[in-house]
Amino acid sequence: MHHKPVVDHRIYTIRPRGMPEFIEIFDRLAMPVLLEHLGAPLGFYTSSIGPLNQVVHLWGYDSLDDFERRSQARDSDPRFPAYLQASAHLIIAQETRIIRPVRFHSLGGA
Repeated sequence: MHHKPVVDHRIYTIRPRGMPEFIEIFDRLAMPVLLEHLGAPLGFYTSSIGPLNQVVHLWGYDSLDDFERRSQARDSDPRFPAYLQASAHLIIAQETRIIRPVRFHSLGGA
């Protein structure tokens, strides 16, 4: 399992029947910017049981300073507003939190 000491955990709730459009917009407009500034996500998922119409993505950082620096670069990229504008009608809610991994000795963690 790939570990980063700081993880940006995001959940977007997408309007019903809007997931295909959201994924297409995200892939076309957001992902190139995010890959350049944040690197590859640790994970990118859609819900299939429980609360539906949700996208969950995880982005790893080496520190809170790294998170701040990369987030600022993303937000300052002149291409990023195109994604925000194109997806605004699809996003009902967004949750963002910073999480940190737990190292269990029984799993070989220090």
